[in-house]
Amino acid sequence: MLTTQRALRKMETRIKMTWAASGADAFLVSYPKSGRTWFRHILSDYFSRTAHDGNVDLFRMFEVLPNFDLDPERGIPAFRYTEQRSRVPLILVSHLNYRHMLFLHRPVIFMVRDPRDVVVSAYFHATRHKHRFEGDMDAFICDYQQGLPALIVYLNSWAKGLKHHRHAVLSYEELTGDPVGTSSRILRFLRHDPSAADLEEAIEASRFEAMREHEVAGGLPAHVYDRGDAESRRMRRGKVGGFADYLTDAQAELIERTCSEWLTSAAKELLCRGGIHFSRYN
Repeated sequence: MLTTQRALRKMETRIKMTWAASGADAFLVSYPKSGRTWFRHILSDYFSRTAHDGNVDLFRMFEVLPNFDLDPERGIPAFRYTEQRSRVPLILVSHLNYRHMLFLHRPVIFMVRDPRDVVVSAYFHATRHKHRFEGDMDAFICDYQQGLPALIVYLNSWAKGLKHHRHAVLSYEELTGDPVGTSSRILRFLRHDPSAADLEEAIEASRFEAMREHEVAGGLPAHVYDRGDAESRRMRRGKVGGFADYLTDAQAELIERTCSEWLTSAAKELLCRGGIHFSRYN
């Protein structure tokens, strides 16, 4: 009986997720720790302003760009602009691996980041924020569940899947270098004519320092971790190329070489489109 009930619940969840996916205007997808929270905050704040609701915070952004799940506070049920879809598109946010049955043929915004920075950020997230890994950096890099192999599998899978979708690619690095231009490009991809004034205000409201202050003050959904420990925060550093402060030359070289050898040509192209190159191994 319990097995049957679980199967029925799983089927019901799948049906609801598929229905939500079919009605989504787009998906915002990235591997964890690729800087997506910042871009999500920018888009959330921007669309909240276009709906004349003012600025958002790290919690209310889920009401504008919800997770692609059924959580009542952060998932699809939290979306509050069903009656204003002409102003606020339904953009579902996900870290899930690619499955055509999940994402159907909907447009995808795919965000990438230098794998060396991703690995470092993921290491601190796993060891200090989530407390689900106890090894050192060398062990983490090689870990198939959370380290570099998992990132490579993810990028290869999505690089293959994106050919079935109208899609746009952005990187954390180009967003850092030109937040207005990069955000405007994505808004146009969403078939939205950007409002320069609203976008500039949204970017200002989404400054890394402002988000970090809100996190430290307890403005994120409840989770047990030391907000006073800078390395445990979700808003940890936000520095492009910050991996150099944590990785040895040998570790950084291992990540570059492994990416060059294991990433498919399509996955490498995704990184290149975001301005990320490992030229010495290509």
